[in-house]
Amino acid sequence: MQFQLETIIIKGSVFSKNLNRLVLFRVVAPQDYSKSTTTFSVVLMNDGQDYEAMQLEHSLSQAFASKELQPFIYVGVSCNENRIHEYGTASTTDFKGRGGQALKYSRFITEEFVPFLKQEFKASKDVNDWVYCGMSLGGLSAFDIVYNYSTHFAKVGVFSGSFWWRKKAYVKNDLKDRSRIALEVIKNGAYADHLKFWFQCGSLDEIADRNNNGIIDAIEDTLDVIKELTIIGYSYPGAITYVQVEGGKHDLTTWGKVFPQFITWAMAKTKP
Repeated sequence: MQFQLETIIIKGSVFSKNLNRLVLFRVVAPQDYSKSTTTFSVVLMNDGQDYEAMQLEHSLSQAFASKELQPFIYVGVSCNENRIHEYGTASTTDFKGRGGQALKYSRFITEEFVPFLKQEFKASKDVNDWVYCGMSLGGLSAFDIVYNYSTHFAKVGVFSGSFWWRKKAYVKNDLKDRSRIALEVIKNGAYADHLKFWFQCGSLDEIADRNNNGIIDAIEDTLDVIKELTIIGYSYPGAITYVQVEGGKHDLTTWGKVFPQFITWAMAKTKP
């Protein structure tokens, strides 16, 4: 009896010295992965435990079949009960002390997990073939890691990123509001001309509007991050892409629906 594989799914775990725990992961590859003699680009994602809820199997199957996209594998890294401490910004915790293990998580990704994938799977060794993404706090984490370890990644996708993450509580009428940590991360970082950014927000991500300017905080925080990136030299549009989903919410359903658009951006074949 003949049969044909649509996708290859591998689940496993690795022990992280940095985090001192087992980290669960899932690799999803196209049907020709086993027979291929070449390497694949990589889409790495935080909160990999949300794979089913975001219906990524269908999205990835379609992406793998597209001739408009370069061959790639998806790798989802699951979090655990320490998510609020492992995700965040490596440079500092937020004003409530959350994110205290973000530096350790960054080191796990860059020093342990990426080398592991390159050794054990057919993962490209070319930095231009590596993309990292995440949702909400996982999006902030992915952004922080890519921005600070640009020698490991070329693109980052942030779905409804937690760019509100701040070193002190919001002070009313603070027009500059430089307490948002991501702004200082960008300002203090180094420009890398190969980096590209994809940001998504939903018009219904939240209802909070701390400065009463008619723009919800989730969108304003993301637009301020984009502005900060342009100040140091990234082009918008160009190196930076922003997608606003009308009616989109801060939930897995919205992020799952927009995921194919992200994959098309991330894995589009480079024009000669």
